[in-house]
Amino acid sequence: MSAFVTALGWLGAVTCLVAYVLVTRGTWAPSSGRYQLANVVSGALMGTVAAASGVWPSFVTNLVWGVVGLHAVVVALRRRARRRAEARDAVVTLPTAAPATLTPAVPVVVDLAA
Repeated sequence: MSAFVTALGWLGAVTCLVAYVLVTRGTWAPSSGRYQLANVVSGALMGTVAAASGVWPSFVTNLVWGVVGLHAVVVALRRRARRRAEARDAVVTLPTAAPATLTPAVPVVVDLAA
């Protein structure tokens, strides 16, 4: 196996572990697009190494791992687009005030001599 393929495998393993640590520490949410994208990348890279090595159970596992992550990325992107569209389309309605009725002020006379 070439050194390049081995390096890709290591990059995939590090990506997977870093993403796991960030989710475990609460830095990333498990449903976040970043985490799921890291799963797609790590699954693809480690699956490449497994296929190059002929380790087919690992290849299939990483393939499924990547497909699940890709589905989650698509769901996250759709959710984000929907939220942006809802925010853009939101209409702000201000409460209408009843028309003010003005009553004439009655002049008050103050007797300063008293």
